Amino acid sequence: MKKLLFLAIAGSVLLGCETNTTYKNTIKEDVAFLADDKLEGRQTGTEGEKLASDFLVQRFKAIGLDPKGTDGFLQAFSFKPKTDPHKEVQFTTNVDSTITGRNVIGYINNNAKNTIVIGAHYDHLGFGGEGSLYREGDKAVHNGADDNASGVAVMMDVASRLSIDKVLKQNTNNNYLFMAFSGEEMGLLGSNYFSKNPTVEAASINYMINMDMVGRMKADSTLAVYGTGTSPMFKQTIKANNDKFKIIENESGVGPSDHTSFYLIDIPVLHFFTGQHEDYHKPGDDAEKLNYEGMNLISNYIYTIISDLDDNGELAFRKTKNESEEAPRFKVGLGVVPDYLYDGKGMRIDGTREDTPAFNAGILKGDIVLKLGDSSVTNMMSYMRALSIFDNGDEADITIKRGDEIIETKVKF
Repeated sequence: MKKLLFLAIAGSVLLGCETNTTYKNTIKEDVAFLADDKLEGRQTGTEGEKLASDFLVQRFKAIGLDPKGTDGFLQAFSFKPKTDPHKEVQFTTNVDSTITGRNVIGYINNNAKNTIVIGAHYDHLGFGGEGSLYREGDKAVHNGADDNASGVAVMMDVASRLSIDKVLKQNTNNNYLFMAFSGEEMGLLGSNYFSKNPTVEAASINYMINMDMVGRMKADSTLAVYGTGTSPMFKQTIKANNDKFKIIENESGVGPSDHTSFYLIDIPVLHFFTGQHEDYHKPGDDAEKLNYEGMNLISNYIYTIISDLDDNGELAFRKTKNESEEAPRFKVGLGVVPDYLYDGKGMRIDGTREDTPAFNAGILKGDIVLKLGDSSVTNMMSYMRALSIFDNGDEADITIKRGDEIIETKVKF
């Protein structure tokens, strides 16, 4: 029955997009396909990843995109798995002991000077492996509905709109390159490979928009936008077109997703993100848990930003501070999922894991850490600095806020 449902979803999505002159929203159907058990978590180099890439090729065709890979819509890249985590991955043409991933690349040619890249990674963790946070028994499929079927579905929705715009002769001052990256979970490999082997002239890329985990918007409509400092135009544009979201801005062009690969070759970037959650990198990240209304709003917002920037020509690039280089190193952790979108005082917890210091101390989701050891915690960076002084076996005082109550307790690392 599941296989029949899987095929039915695929057929309905493709048939529903036979024309590119009438807009049809297929975000929910696209997520349902990509996050189905049949794809076995879409791990790079697996049959599940191939099924996903084949689906994306058909979707790109149905939307009306032109192929812009090295083999039709595909750009294959092969690499040797890392044995030393401190070394960069080695791309190779040697077939021995390699993994091959496939970027899927489509194009709208408006015969313009500049091209906008709009991307999202489609790979995930397969049955878990090294990146999984699942600790509750046998291996299980990690479907990655939020991470990152959500971003791919929104990316294709934007592609549908811009394909129609070409027919209507609007938003045509740039070309558009749509990319579904593979290898992101293994270290931004697909976008890294493309940045070194672009299928358009790299100098022609105006800016890059990335979507990674945009499917779990919370009730307060918080949306994180990273890279706002990478072009002088971005902050004004983000603000002027927003009437739906509580925006959390981050200026840096460097972060744990594919926009980083483009920033590092001096391209302005914007990265959209709705925050982590308790199902992050676990089997529970399933399609029925996504906020589809929120995803529709994000697609509208990104399309509006692109439209606003259409007549601005080539955007200036600006270097930003790399916050990851300033982050302290630490040997221990509380065992919590931080709320990266929280902008109040302290560090709010979005979830805890069993058999961890936080769980054993009775710390709960929603608690806000105000003090750790002798250090006050005002934000994420101060929390990491406070954590960095502890070793395994240490005990520390911790102060948390739970609702209106202030609780002082201890954690054992």
